[in-house]
Amino acid sequence: MPYHANPTPDGSKPIAVVTGASSGIGEATARQLAEAGYRLVLGARRLDRITALAAELGGEACHLDVTQRASVDAFAARLPKLNVLVNNAGGALGMEPVAQSVDENWRTMWETNVLGLMMMTRACLPALEASGAGHIINVGSIAGLESYPNGAGYTTAKHSVVVITETLRVELLGKPIRITEVDPGMVETEFSVVRFGGDVDRAKNVYRGLTPLVAGDIADIIAWAVTRPPHVNIDHLRVTPLAQATATLAHRVG
Repeated sequence: MPYHANPTPDGSKPIAVVTGASSGIGEATARQLAEAGYRLVLGARRLDRITALAAELGGEACHLDVTQRASVDAFAARLPKLNVLVNNAGGALGMEPVAQSVDENWRTMWETNVLGLMMMTRACLPALEASGAGHIINVGSIAGLESYPNGAGYTTAKHSVVVITETLRVELLGKPIRITEVDPGMVETEFSVVRFGGDVDRAKNVYRGLTPLVAGDIADIIAWAVTRPPHVNIDHLRVTPLAQATATLAHRVG
């Protein structure tokens, strides 16, 4: 079913920002929002990828490193008004128990998933409020709702996303800004390849014997949430494949 962006008060085309738009859920979300009628401003470190994507979708590409305040502030400065902010940039690195944790992996996960989300949200809030109908989408994870062995670096970061989202709902009450959190389970993208340092076989084993979600499934949900009537706030969505019950329990065939 096609989705359609809500009209803006001044009749202009609504603007959507997607972070981490160079691949996976970010790229798929950009495509869905373009189809729904949004003008896109895409941000990622891999500028070549988002430049090609923005050209295809009629949007704008800007280099963005969400871990660097100067990069975030420069990106936000070009947005006097903003209707949708999709905080998608994130990711996991490694799977070690706390006793063998790697400092740099934890630091990177926290800087990207937590501090990056905070800085992007803070920088974009004035433009979201100025639009008269803003919407923040925080892409979390089932790892933000559960804990599992060897995953503390990532689960603690994604648990923080849950708390940030809940806090924003309280702090922004009465302002024209909706807030939605989407927490996917198994989605087959570059996520596991990056987590396992480029080990493709190990990454494929994560999805062995089941049908995982794909990036387009999450993008479809995000597009649905942002195109609900302005008085409707979709608070929280936990999305898993049929074969997945928890972060670590799944039904596999073969």
